[in-house]
Amino acid sequence: MQVQLHINGKATQLDLPPNTLLVQALREKLQLTGTHVGCDTSQCGACTVLMNGRAVKSCTLLLVQAEGAQVTTIEGLAKPDGTMHPMQAAFKECHGLQCGYCTPGMVLSAVDLVTHYPKATEAEIRELLDGNLCRCTGYQNIVKAVQHGAVAMAA
Repeated sequence: MQVQLHINGKATQLDLPPNTLLVQALREKLQLTGTHVGCDTSQCGACTVLMNGRAVKSCTLLLVQAEGAQVTTIEGLAKPDGTMHPMQAAFKECHGLQCGYCTPGMVLSAVDLVTHYPKATEAEIRELLDGNLCRCTGYQNIVKAVQHGAVAMAA
C-alpha cells in the first residue's frame, strides 16, 4: 500500500503492507531510530512523534492513518543547521534525562504540551505528561525542563 506523508518536512512516499505501524516505518524503513519502541501498547510514550502538531503514540498507529500528515520525529525537531529546539536545549540544560530512552518521546510530548498549554503549572505538567513513563529520573528535572522550555519557546 502506498502512503504519502511529510516526515520532518520532507515529502515521503512509502510502499508498505497495510498493517505496518508508523513506528515500524520510521525505524525500519526510514532509519529514524530516535523514535523508540518501549511497550507496544501506547503506555510508555517512548514512541511519541508529532503528527500535524499533536503528540501521538506511533506504536499503535497504522502508517495508513498518517496519510497526508506532517510527522515530526526527534530527528526533525532541531533546525537544519543542528541548533537544538528550545525544548531539547532545556532538557539538556536542566538534566531532564538519564538513560535517554524515554527522552525523544518526552521532548516531543513536552513540545505539544507547551504549544497548547504555554502557562501550565507544575501540577498540570505532571498530569499532561502522564502518558510518558521515565524509569530513571523521578520526573523533577523533567518538569523543570518543560518549564524552562516553555519560557524559551515563548521568547
